[in-house]
Amino acid sequence: MNPPALPRLIGIELDDTLGRAAPHIENERAVAVADLIEENEFRPNGAPDGPYRLKLSTSAGRLVFDVRDEGDAPLVVHILSLSPLRRVLRDYFLICDSYYEAIRSATPSQIEAIDMGRRGIHNDGSELLRDRLAGKIEVDRDTARRLFTLIGVLQRRV
Repeated sequence: MNPPALPRLIGIELDDTLGRAAPHIENERAVAVADLIEENEFRPNGAPDGPYRLKLSTSAGRLVFDVRDEGDAPLVVHILSLSPLRRVLRDYFLICDSYYEAIRSATPSQIEAIDMGRRGIHNDGSELLRDRLAGKIEVDRDTARRLFTLIGVLQRRV
C-alpha cells in the first residue's frame, strides 16, 4: 500500500537567469529553501495531490509559480502581478540594509529593535502574499514567510 500523497513541496527551483546575488542574500535564499523543503503546507487548487516541485521566477513584472509533480511534469502555472508586493518589498529591503549595517556597529538593543521591525514587515509581506495566492495556492503562514523571502531574493540581486 502506498503512503498518502502530501500537499507539500519537495523541491524548489529559483530563476537563475538573473545571476548570483550578494553573499548574504544567497545565504538567505539557501536557508529559506532548506527551511521550506523541511516543513511546508502547499496546496495548488486544481492540481492533483502532491508532493510538488515549484519553479519560482519573474517575468515582465510578474511572479510565476510553475507547479510540477514529483517527477517534474507540469501541473499548473499561476502568474501574479508583482505590483501589490512592490511597496512591502521596498520597505523590507530598506530595513534589511539597516539591519546588516547595524550588525557591524550598533548595540545589541538597537539590533534587536531593527530586527523586530524587519520581522514585522516580513510578516506583512507574507500575509499579502497569502492574500494574493488565495484561490490559487493554499499555504500556511510559515510557508508564506519563506516564499516571501525567496521572492525578495528574486527581486534583489545586489
